[in-house]
Formats: sequence, structure tokens, C-alpha cells
Amino acid sequence: MWKTAVPAPRLYLTVALLVAVSPVCARAQGPAKAAAEGPAEDDVVRVSSTLVTVPVGVMDRQGRFVPGLSQGQFRLFENGVEQEVAYFEGAEKPFTLALLLDMSDSARFKLKAIQDAALAFVEQLRPDDRVIVAAFDGRVTILAEATGDRRLLHDAIRRARPGGGTSLYDAIEVIGGRRLSPVSGRKAIVLFTDGVDTASRGATYQSTLRLAEELDAMAYAIQYNTYDDVTRDVKPAVSQGGTAGGGQVVTAKGERLDVAYARANRYLRSLADKTGGRFFHADSVSNLREVFTRIAQELREQYSIGYYPKGLGPGTELRRIKVQVGVPGVAVRARRSYLYKPSAGESERR
Repeated sequence: MWKTAVPAPRLYLTVALLVAVSPVCARAQGPAKAAAEGPAEDDVVRVSSTLVTVPVGVMDRQGRFVPGLSQGQFRLFENGVEQEVAYFEGAEKPFTLALLLDMSDSARFKLKAIQDAALAFVEQLRPDDRVIVAAFDGRVTILAEATGDRRLLHDAIRRARPGGGTSLYDAIEVIGGRRLSPVSGRKAIVLFTDGVDTASRGATYQSTLRLAEELDAMAYAIQYNTYDDVTRDVKPAVSQGGTAGGGQVVTAKGERLDVAYARANRYLRSLADKTGGRFFHADSVSNLREVFTRIAQELREQYSIGYYPKGLGPGTELRRIKVQVGVPGVAVRARRSYLYKPSAGESERR
């Protein structure tokens, strides 16, 4: 995955988990196409005549989930215009989760620990939750379609094997932009990676962040720090992408390591922010279970509300969302915007 002018550094880990909870813009879609293909124009969110749904977390002053809220206690605004809440689901409803294991060729050194953490995460889900299991290195492979069968999920996770390259952007485009689009109900994306893409062929940093504004799933980004592993394994030591014996540690695309990691951090934070999810940092594979436990708990503690947009003009634009709850002293967490794009029929009428 990395290039270096110094002698034979040990390989290191890059892993990503992409998971699937609450919809942001539900819409009717055709059947999922081949996973290896990128999203077509018709896969873009078109909310002019469909329901826009928003996952919402409500916490008290101590950060605890506030259960038992009703539809009438929620108010929702789009670009300052209040919308009628036409759809409501309580936190007890099941969700679909797309679990994506993104492994570089060096994942074989920590493969079992990664698989064990993924299995522990699946076991914390509710029996009626469904999971899609996929893996990517230089390509994207579906290991299990959406299912709640724990035996099938365990087998799929254990079949994951490391390969070459890290096509992070392609994986988000394929799994987030296409595979989750036809799924109805609550869903989410959980991504575990160092965030450094080295092998994507079609999707890019900017195209996938734009996609995040169109997604009907929240993204939970977990950044695993491989920077220390890489610089420690290079002898003599290399710091901040500098040189060692005249060499320089760079990515497979020839980019300095410190530059690549700084961009990766910005990317993962933006991905979570644009979808209303959260960013986490995992210091090591060993503390993944704690992070996954927190995410699994949050996925169980979300409401979902929806509306049909009204009172706004035409055009393709980023529309701002604000959710209020009629309960004193609570904190509300929901995505703040989505990318509106009119349907083909609506555009023709104009």
C-alpha cells in the first residue's frame, strides 16, 4: 500500500467497516445493480415527490437517551419553513446495517482481531436487525446479503481475506450510494478505516462527500491510526513523512504520508458530519469493542421522522434541516442538511 525508499518495512493495517441506520431521504428505487458498478444518475436522491426521513437522537443533560417520545412532540423545519411531520418511527424499530470490512494486504497480521471485533458488534444488534456483510481491498465484494441469521453473518465475516490496495471511496460509492439505496426503513453506515485511499478508480474525495449529502443513512466513522505503525516500522524511523537515508514514506499514489493522514481525518469527520452521524478514533484494534458497543447503543436509541417538502422553490440545492423537540432541557442530534434534486418529471414540467 505504501512506498518507501528505506529497506523492507513491515506491512501494516488498513481496515474499514461500513455499516448501515436511520434513513435521511427515503425514496423508491429499482433493484440493486452489480456491486462493482458506480451509482447511476437515477440513484441520486430525488425528494420532490417522496418522503424525506431524518434520524433523530434526543438526550437529556446527562447524555442519556430520552425514550417514549411521540410524533406530536417533534417539529421540523426545512430552510426555515416548518414542515408537517408525516412519518414517525420509535427507537424500537429494526434497522439494516451494512458491515463493510475494508482491508489492505497487511490486514493478515491482525485479521483475527478485526473479525472478532466485527463479530462482537453483530452480537450486540437486536434479533430483527439485518446486516449486509461486504469487504473491499482493490475491489468490493458482497459476502452476505441483508440477513438477521447470525450463523450466516459469522461465516461471512470469517471468510473475509486481505488483498491489495484500499479503495475506500469506491466502497462508499458502491455500498452507500447503491446497495443501501433500495433498502426501506432505518439504516446507517459505520466506517472503520485509517481513511487513506490508495486504489479507488472512479469515486473521489469530493464525489463521495457530495454523495453523503444525498444518502438516506447516517455515517459513523471510526478512524484507526496506522500512521504510528507505519513510521515505527520503517527503519531508521521516519517522522511526519520525512526522509530516512535519503528516502521518503509515501502512499501508493506518491503522496507524503503526513499529508495523506491529515486529509483522511478531515474526510472522515466531514462524512459523519454531513450525514448526522459521529466520528470516533480507535487507538488500537483492541479497543474496537468499546467503540462498537457505543455505536450499537446509539443505533438502538434513535427516532425517525419524515415529511414531504413544501413551501420551497425549484432547483438543485443543499437544503437546511432543523429539528426541535417539545421537551425542556434536551439535546437534539440530527443531520443538518441534505442535497435536494428534483425528479426528471418535475424538471420537465418546469
